[in-house]
Parts: sequence; structure tokens; C-alpha cells
Amino acid sequence: MRQALSLAAILAASVSTSAMAAGHGMTVGVSWSNFQEERWKTDEAAIKAALEAAGASYVSTDAQSSASKQLSDIESLVAQGVDALIILAQDSSAIGPAVQQAADEGIPVVGYDRLIEDPRAFYLTFDNVEVGRMQARAVLEAQPTGNYVMIKGSGTDPNADFLRGGQQEILQAAIDAGDITIVGESYTDGWLPANAQRNMEQILTANDNNVDAVVASNDGTAGGVVAALTAQGMQGIPVSGQDGDHAALNRVASGTQTVSVWKDARDLGREAGEIAVALASGTAMADVEGAQEWTSPSGTTLTAKFLAPIPVTADNLSVVVDAGWISQESLCQGVENGPAPCN
Repeated sequence: MRQALSLAAILAASVSTSAMAAGHGMTVGVSWSNFQEERWKTDEAAIKAALEAAGASYVSTDAQSSASKQLSDIESLVAQGVDALIILAQDSSAIGPAVQQAADEGIPVVGYDRLIEDPRAFYLTFDNVEVGRMQARAVLEAQPTGNYVMIKGSGTDPNADFLRGGQQEILQAAIDAGDITIVGESYTDGWLPANAQRNMEQILTANDNNVDAVVASNDGTAGGVVAALTAQGMQGIPVSGQDGDHAALNRVASGTQTVSVWKDARDLGREAGEIAVALASGTAMADVEGAQEWTSPSGTTLTAKFLAPIPVTADNLSVVVDAGWISQESLCQGVENGPAPCN
């Protein structure tokens, strides 16, 4: 028995050593578009943990919402000799030269959460069309009639249109039936909450506050929308979001946001780190576990992996606490007699 245990221990150590060897000595560079958003810190921690487990090092840059800075950031990462790049593109249409530079140096690229229209970049994201469907579905269930506002993401991010397409799929029948009317729609520059708030304020003014529901495309924009609504005493009308931001989940608990479609950034970050190491180790994109061939709306054929999102509403708030995503204290702060577990 002692020999068997010893052999098992040796085998376990061998497997662990093999996993470490895959990325040992590698450096993976991450280019963030705007690291100020709450959710990217969670993604970063997961990426770092995956790289550490593989024996690889992490370096990063923050483009601070500037497409031109991101290009120079990536140039710097390439000059540092990184073995793989993970890029959260600030402007999908402007990132091309960076991908070309990486390709020229033989550096694999993971397009992180936002589409990079280049077959040399592995596309890793959640199913954003489905996220849009989930957002609209939850708002429509809460408010099946009336005037709707669509607060979209950044016009330079293809995800904004993926989300909007999914939203429209769900809302189209109600629009055709005359049950709902879209009375305002706007992109949100940089996905910034302040811009979403300003857009929402302008739409409220243009419609004399005659608005019954808002389909906002992420939790940051939802926060801006809720601020605009609260200023007019309209808080509590249905508002959607996504990302599972802690502030947004607290709004769901308090009743000022209807849904936050939770995309567990810990899973996305872990996958990105593991895929970056695999690609840098010589694994073909098509051989990445779960990878599929996918054609973008513009007709570009890419290798992609899509993770599954979860809509979080007042009916299933406990799921994020049970998963360790947020503490019950943070979720329920300021909430009395709310939905479980805030009751």
C-alpha cells in the first residue's frame, strides 16, 4: 500500500510538473482597454492565477480608453518579448496594426471578450447575442407594454451590436404587435456610465419622462441610467445590465435594476490565460478545447470559444452568493425585506 501511495504521489507530482512546464519561463502580455471598470480587476486576477499555475509571468498595460495608446502599449509589450498577447480591444477597427505586428513576431493573440476581425486572433468571449436576448427577455417580462429606451454600448465595440441584435430578436414581436415602442436609442461612447447617464437624461427630456423600461447593455451603462431615472423620481422601472458588477447586483436586490446577465469573469480570465499559454506552446487554435469555427457578421471566419452567461434577477440572487462571486453583506447592503437572500 505504501508503494502504491508513493507511486501515486510521484504521478501526481509528474502531472503537476508537466502543467508547470507548459508555460515555464513564458510571459503573457495583456492590453486592457480601460482598467478603471470594476469587472476587469476580477478578470485580471483570474488571468494571473491561470498563468501562475502554468508557470508563466504576467505583464499588462492600460490604454485608458485610447485606441492610439493601445497600439503603442502593444508595441511596447511586443518589444518586451512577450510570448502571447491577450487584447481587450478599445476599438475593434483600429486594432489591426497591433495584430499584424504580433503576427510578424510570431506572437499568438487572444481577442479577449471583444471581437477582433482577424483570423489570426483567437476570439474568446461569452455568447453576447444570447446576453442581449436575456436582457430583453427579463425587461419584457417585467414590462410587457409601453415606451422603451435602448442604451447601447460603445459604437466602436462590435459587442454593442451583437447585444442589440439579440435584444431586437426578443422585442420584435412586441414591437410588431404595437405593445411596445422604442422612443429613444443611443450608443454610449466608451461604455462610460457618465455618457449613458447623459444620453438617458436627454431621452427623458425629449419624451417628457414618458418612459416605461430601459434595455441598457451593461451594468456600467445601467448605473448611469438608474442615476438619471432616480433624479426624476423614476427609479424602479425595469432596467437591464450585464457583468454581475457588485453595485449592479445590489441594485437588483434593491429593485432599481431588473437583471444583470452574469458572465463569470473568473471563468473567462482563466480560459484566456490557459489558451494564451497553449497557443504560445504551439497548440493550433483549432485544437484548443471547446474551440469552434465561427463566421463574424462581416464574413470573417475565426476560431472562437463562447462561454455561457446566466441572467441574475430577484428570483435567483442567491446563485452569485453561493458561487462566491459576492458576499451576502455586499449584495444586501441597504436592502430590507428584499428578495432572498436579502430578507
